[in-house]
Amino acid sequence: MGKRDEGLRFVSLAHRLRTLGLGLGMLPVAAVLYQQQAPAWLWSLLLVNGLLWPHLAWLHAMRSTRPVQREQFNLMADSVMLGAWIAAMRFNLLPSVMLASMMAMDRISAGGWRVLLRALLLQVATCVLTAWLTDFAWQPTSDMFDIAACIPMMAIYPVWLSTVNFRFGRRIRQQNRLLEQLNRTDTLTGLANRAHWLETAAREMHRYLRNQRPATLILLDIDGFKQVNDRHGHAAGDALLQEIAAVLRESLRSVDTPGRLGGDEFGVVLPETSLERAREVAERIRQRVERIGRGDGSSVQPCTLSLGVAEVGPRHANVEAWIKQADVALYLAKAQGRNQVCANPAEVVAH
Repeated sequence: MGKRDEGLRFVSLAHRLRTLGLGLGMLPVAAVLYQQQAPAWLWSLLLVNGLLWPHLAWLHAMRSTRPVQREQFNLMADSVMLGAWIAAMRFNLLPSVMLASMMAMDRISAGGWRVLLRALLLQVATCVLTAWLTDFAWQPTSDMFDIAACIPMMAIYPVWLSTVNFRFGRRIRQQNRLLEQLNRTDTLTGLANRAHWLETAAREMHRYLRNQRPATLILLDIDGFKQVNDRHGHAAGDALLQEIAAVLRESLRSVDTPGRLGGDEFGVVLPETSLERAREVAERIRQRVERIGRGDGSSVQPCTLSLGVAEVGPRHANVEAWIKQADVALYLAKAQGRNQVCANPAEVVAH
């Protein structure tokens, strides 16, 4: 979604809030004007402000090339109008305080304290100017009629504003979770990226140090992956990486963490798994990958894997040492013919 589209969504939200707020806010102002026997022209201004202005402001902002900036102008215009109405009501206490408070809540929701302070300055300036033009008429007493007229605004608007803020906050949390997931995921394969995978391995290492719970790493890479790219192009190489990622997801438990460590190198963290069990998992992965692109009409290029397996133990001073042992096992699998699983430096399962 583009920047202008986001701006138009903000304008639409502000329009709904303005329509509701000014519609409800008309009631206490109208109650005071009725008691003051206000002239017809003042009633006309109230109707224009409460019923017509929200839609004019929306139309003006929607047609603007900079809708957010135009809506900020509309917010300031709201404050100017409220300042004039407070003076026109002769500072009737409850309606004036209630309307000023509701608008302050709305300004903070729209732009924080900076927007609120600007709005208050304009509101106070307009209120003083209007009061000067009306000889500083002062009638702060609020009777039951004024109180009753304020009830709809006090009961409905805060609930609606809180609902809007809750929905907005929930959307922000969802976006943050999506961003966090993207930051932890390799975009090509959908597996954990290197940073996330290393965090998981370190967490299992710490769990072993605390509780002596078993865990095993598998490191693997594709035999002759450079030749696949050179002969068939990078698109074929990417398709092969995605196919191997799918094999890993199908071959592992939900608690296991497969990751792409870079290029054609992958890793798997297996919690609560012994060396022997991890070697069986690695062998299953090797066999499934060996069948890729052979006799099934698949466009994915055939390949094989070399895999190194290492179980965490007291000989590992840190997670780097643990990963190093798995890497040594992987190197031995490569050195002794490829397409095999090496579970430790002294033992190679060859095919």
